[in-house]
Amino acid sequence: MIDILVYSTYFVLIVNLIAYSYSFFRKEKANVFFLCYLAFSTVMQLSMELLYHLGMTNLVVVNMFFAGQMLLLGMFYNSLTNVKSQKMFIKISLIIALLVLAIQFCMNSSVFLKFNLFEIILTNLLIVVFALFHFYNMLTEDKTYYYISVGLIFYLLASTVLYLIGNLSIGLSDDVKLLTWILNSFLVLCYQFFILFEWIKSFSKKAFSPNKTTLK
Repeated sequence: MIDILVYSTYFVLIVNLIAYSYSFFRKEKANVFFLCYLAFSTVMQLSMELLYHLGMTNLVVVNMFFAGQMLLLGMFYNSLTNVKSQKMFIKISLIIALLVLAIQFCMNSSVFLKFNLFEIILTNLLIVVFALFHFYNMLTEDKTYYYISVGLIFYLLASTVLYLIGNLSIGLSDDVKLLTWILNSFLVLCYQFFILFEWIKSFSKKAFSPNKTTLK
């Protein structure tokens, strides 16, 4: 079951990368930071899968993924807002978060070889705050990247709860642990479908009329 969900997620992720790459390089419609995020996610996910099949720990890549995801999505939402206070908050938050993670690593370098729950909660919640800024701005502006933001907030909040449960269920049965990972894999797949739906609604050929443009 979990293998089907994981490989389905990889497939939809690669489809999203191809679709948004086409919109960016050929149509100049997609946001460059979001495209970088998709490319980064693809490399990280495939790297984790490769290390797993080689029988090696992939926790270093996992920790790199959460930090990189926060940075790229922070830059993505920073590029979408025109509110100076929000831009300042996003930039300062990213700098502080990266400094905190760097200090944690300097104090205990083994955290990169462990499941770093602190990093996951910190990075995920910051991204949710950035996305909520975008939702607030969309009350008076065009609903750009609306479905991506909906999927992202739902996925990150639910996923963070599952990671907390998973961490607390270390002493519980393997069935409980497996269930949390299956649910998390399902959430990732749903999130990728939100990204694909955004492309279909906003970036596909049918979504554009001759006079319709989208900010890059």
